[in-house]
Amino acid sequence: MLRLTELKLPLGHPPGALPAAILERLEIPADDLIDYRVARRANDARRKSAILMVYSVDVEVRDEAAVLARLGSGRHVQPTPDTDYRFVAHAPTNGTALRPIVVGAGPCGLFAGLILAQMGFRPIILDRGKVVRERTKDTWGLWRGGVLNPESNVQFGEGGAGTFSDGKLWSQIKDPRYLGRKVLAEFVKAGAPPEILTEAHPHIGTFRLVTMVESMRATIEGLGGEYRFEQRVEELDIATGADGARQVRGVRLHSGEYLAADHVVLAVGHSARDTFAMLHERGVHIEAKPFSIGVRIEHPQSWIDKARFGPCAGHPDLGAAAYSLSHHCANGRTVYSFCMCPGGTVVAATSEPGRVVTNGMSQYSRNERNANSGLVVGIDPERDYPGHPLAGIALQRHWESLAYVAGGSDYRAPGQTLGDFLAGRPSQALGSVIPSYRPGVHPTDLAQCLPDFAVTAMREALPIFGRQIPGYDHPDAVLTGVETRTSSPVRITRGRDLQSLNTARLFPGGEGAGYAGGILSAAVDGIKLAEAVALSIVGRG
Repeated sequence: MLRLTELKLPLGHPPGALPAAILERLEIPADDLIDYRVARRANDARRKSAILMVYSVDVEVRDEAAVLARLGSGRHVQPTPDTDYRFVAHAPTNGTALRPIVVGAGPCGLFAGLILAQMGFRPIILDRGKVVRERTKDTWGLWRGGVLNPESNVQFGEGGAGTFSDGKLWSQIKDPRYLGRKVLAEFVKAGAPPEILTEAHPHIGTFRLVTMVESMRATIEGLGGEYRFEQRVEELDIATGADGARQVRGVRLHSGEYLAADHVVLAVGHSARDTFAMLHERGVHIEAKPFSIGVRIEHPQSWIDKARFGPCAGHPDLGAAAYSLSHHCANGRTVYSFCMCPGGTVVAATSEPGRVVTNGMSQYSRNERNANSGLVVGIDPERDYPGHPLAGIALQRHWESLAYVAGGSDYRAPGQTLGDFLAGRPSQALGSVIPSYRPGVHPTDLAQCLPDFAVTAMREALPIFGRQIPGYDHPDAVLTGVETRTSSPVRITRGRDLQSLNTARLFPGGEGAGYAGGILSAAVDGIKLAEAVALSIVGRG
């Protein structure tokens, strides 16, 4: 087949326009076009009065070689790439090897477990939280009743933190083996809408993710894998040889049970602070990593749609508009939008008592009243939390605790109108933009629970963003805080074999280890970890 790229058609074009554009691009008669399918669809909204749909299409034609020789690759025509996934190994038939353990059932752990199971290695998957539906009930307990379960919440439990997010399934990682395609294909098998295979910026949403995670668990168990929920890993058992070489031997659970294992995947997520402390105590190489801190900002979605799409706002082929913003400030900081959720809600995302954390979430429909995004400022260890690998965690906890107090000490979030934030005065009440955060928002002064440099940078950036997106700096836009879990504050350093830098057969990965940033990249990392484990077990890694 041939891959045609950059086929541009007007928004709302008739169905016959796409095959006609294919014939025109290839300069062939209609009889020579055997079949075609859309590989990717995006929109180009740079000209709001004439928005275009942009397609990549895989085409089957008569005498493909002749067409390719005649046109070459200068017309956005080339052979369709091979995106099929191929397993790197299969489990030995003698079954003598210890079963690999995967710690964490988020996107990274889920795909590490799935690929290991598909290769016949029968993994054991441990998660400190609950199965996804029970976890959802506990999460709603915080949102609706202000009751936190520290072991079952937005951060911990089956599906990981990505379950309560926008469900974005795209990233900017380099993917020469098309592992992201494998992730999307498995999601479709598990019940995701098929269009995630073709949309340029696919997403799923929380409700669909719940049923998909359950389906994938059933697949893993059907292949011989085993899940154990509400099983927190209390200790990593590491043997040290006479030469000083370290190698993992197993894990001890908080229940006291010991599981022997000579291959352990660590996919614990970015909020497993007690696990990070345990790893540091056990001598696993860990280092501080940059992350960001800030707030969630909310606008009516209709404002964003109009600003991005102009008169075409509301067209069904466009959906809810998103945005991406960044500004380098005079104080040397960078302010940027993070995890933008069109038509979504701001959610309570703490995992520790006495702290407030915000995050964003959308359903597949993206039809809630407001758009929300993180508005965050980059920070780094050398400048902001030097001296200890876990210093970033202490910094997060400091500002999260202050946010808890500023919000009323009952898990409400501290909030402020944008106008009051820019003016440097506490909000006494909110304006026309109704915040979506539950269990509620307490009007106050966000400057009391953010670093001064972040406040200064955000006050500089917001008017500039308002010039880029009209209405973005509207005085009634709502800010809620604090956003601290943008990424892991640590990196569990690994080598080219994906094993810990100083502990053999320990495979850290995903967001918690500092090697991913979102559902898709974490899932791809999980595939890589599974492959590394498999190659090690069969003696090829």
